[in-house]
Amino acid sequence: MEQENKKGNGEKDPGSPQNGNNGDGMPKFNFMWIYILIGIGLLTLQMTKFSGASKNATWADFERWAKKGHVDRFLVVNDKEAYVYINPDSLAVDEEYKDLKPTKKTMFNADQPQYVMKIGKVEVLEPKVNRLNEVLLKEKKPQVTIEYDQRINWTSAIITYGLPLLLFIGLWILIIRRVGGGAGGPGGQIFNIGKSKATLFDNTSKVNSNFADVAGLDEAKEEVMEVVDFLKNPKKYTNLGGKIPKGVLLIGPPGTGKTLLAKAVAGEANVPFFSISGSDFVEMFVGVGASRVRDLFRQAREKAPCIIFIDEIDAIGRARGRGAIQGGNDERENTLNQLLVEMDGFPTDKGVIIMAATNRPDILDQALMRPGRFDRQIGIDRPDLKGREQIFLVHMKAIKVSPDVTATTLAEMTPGFVGADIANVCNEAALIAARRDKVAVDLDDFNYALDKVIGGLEKKNKIISPEEKRIIAYHEAGHAICGWYLEHAHPLVKVTIVPRGLAALGYAQYLPKEQYITRKEKLLDDICMTLGGRAAESVVFDKISTGAQSDLDHITKLSYDMIVNYGLSEKVGNVSYYSMLNDTFNRPFSEQTAYLIDQEVKNMIDKEYDRAKKLLKEKREELDALASALLEKEVLHRTDLESIIGKRPFPDPTPGESAIIPDVEPIHGSDE
Repeated sequence: MEQENKKGNGEKDPGSPQNGNNGDGMPKFNFMWIYILIGIGLLTLQMTKFSGASKNATWADFERWAKKGHVDRFLVVNDKEAYVYINPDSLAVDEEYKDLKPTKKTMFNADQPQYVMKIGKVEVLEPKVNRLNEVLLKEKKPQVTIEYDQRINWTSAIITYGLPLLLFIGLWILIIRRVGGGAGGPGGQIFNIGKSKATLFDNTSKVNSNFADVAGLDEAKEEVMEVVDFLKNPKKYTNLGGKIPKGVLLIGPPGTGKTLLAKAVAGEANVPFFSISGSDFVEMFVGVGASRVRDLFRQAREKAPCIIFIDEIDAIGRARGRGAIQGGNDERENTLNQLLVEMDGFPTDKGVIIMAATNRPDILDQALMRPGRFDRQIGIDRPDLKGREQIFLVHMKAIKVSPDVTATTLAEMTPGFVGADIANVCNEAALIAARRDKVAVDLDDFNYALDKVIGGLEKKNKIISPEEKRIIAYHEAGHAICGWYLEHAHPLVKVTIVPRGLAALGYAQYLPKEQYITRKEKLLDDICMTLGGRAAESVVFDKISTGAQSDLDHITKLSYDMIVNYGLSEKVGNVSYYSMLNDTFNRPFSEQTAYLIDQEVKNMIDKEYDRAKKLLKEKREELDALASALLEKEVLHRTDLESIIGKRPFPDPTPGESAIIPDVEPIHGSDE
């Protein structure tokens, strides 16, 4: 599927309320700025109130002014200093005060003294003033009256007490915001921990995806078209008494486009879209998950009609009772219970539709899957040839492609790929072409990108001895020969011995026929072909290496499935222990049956191994020719095999009904 738009992946719109804006792109107004401005104004007023014209004076100056009769007021402040006020008439006449001409009074200098004098102690000042008044009385001059005042130095108080308090409050707010999961957005504060974390896409941040962006899912789109039609024209269904399904569950392998399809539904219907992951409900605090479920559905009812999309719902929808501890309080189960209650709590005609996606439907709780909840299940499988072609057309719009590259050719080269794989191939091809300084992406770039995606990055500097390289060549040639001459095995498309990835020394790409029922003969041929690599080493070198480890893993699992699950063994019988094997404490068969199963697996593998060796001995010339060609060219395609060993004696599967099975050989020690 096409990769999702960034805004569709949860990126907040600049004008979204979740991004701290008021919806029109302007930031929200914060009253905290008013308090800050008031505090700065008060501090400035206090600091500038008595600054400016006041000058320092001594007792001798004061005594001279008093004898002249110029002192209008004598104010002692805080028992530390005295403010001397000269009467306005003297200020206007005496030249001594020419620098203290009266100015226009403002709120900053209304109580401004002309002189400030240090007084020492009040006990010493009062006798001195009394003696001065006796002199003034004899000279018939106005006496001086001492006034007292206690004033607060706000500047000192703020610095002493206010700043530490502000620092403490700021630190506390920072701690609260950190504990709450970061600043901003719903649920960011610790007190909002029970709020839903769903990302809302509405008129301010629309979903840009639509059905034109979804390719290769024609059947699934037809199913969800009904949901879109209901959201656009609800009366069309309600007038006839019909009810739209409450829940739509999208099931499919990873990368097939489940999330993109859900967003395309919201984009087509043009309704609010709540997107959240199943893991976002679960926290370490008890009750948080259930609270978030309630909050999510409350918001959805307010925005109805709308869509709620829960991605990876298996995080909370796992079947209850599995692995539970007796007496334990399982937060995940509480969250699931609340989800079940909420899904039953609103009628279907309100326009709230729940969509969910998972790639593990087998572990979901049955109560979640029953009719009335997720009662419509849409399977999204890997795309076929036509679907892959449509997906390539979507992704090729974004890159400059050479005229010799067609979507049909690329679709035939990528059997079994899902939408995410195709997006990765297109991106890798574009990067490779840019690295090679090309003006357009050609077919060679796509081939290199395919090899990189399937087998990993090519290891050009990996040093392999000639002997090891010869072993690898015969190993891969053994796979190719067995697949070429076994009727039910997968025909080869390409084989290479170029080291790739972290551990792959070579890989083979096959083109098997897609089928829903597999016969026993087909499975046995697959085992024989998979053992062809080790059988070739045994036939040619009379020794075996550790290079067949992944082959052995594959055939061992396949053999046990044939006997234990599919009932393809005559001695064990027509039994299947598939569902019962999930119980690790109670084995569904006896020790005697377990021994019989092990013997059957060993006999089956040994028989197919002998058959592979016998086939390779008969085709020894073709094996040597193919190995020599691999040592020379390192990469062989189907046309090369036909020129070396002739055409395959069996018909090939129909193009478009195919899948890819890469055969990647890991490295262990010095062997392949």
